[in-house]
Amino acid sequence: MKTIRASDIGTYLYCHRAWWYGMRGVASQNSAELSAGTAIHRGHGRRVFMAGALRTLALVLLLAALALLAAYCTSRVV
Repeated sequence: MKTIRASDIGTYLYCHRAWWYGMRGVASQNSAELSAGTAIHRGHGRRVFMAGALRTLALVLLLAALALLAAYCTSRVV
């Protein structure tokens, strides 16, 4: 039994004929557009990852600054 992937379902919902051709092994005629779309998605994924990493770094730096501020204020009071 063939495993059904999410991309198979997406292809079927978008175009039944494209799904049928894919199941028969017929090559797509718009491979350049498909490659360009894959490259765009890969770049977007990298940007999303970097945004998350930068947000995490910002939160860590904010917590460190707050800890240093608390230590400074505590040393001035004592």
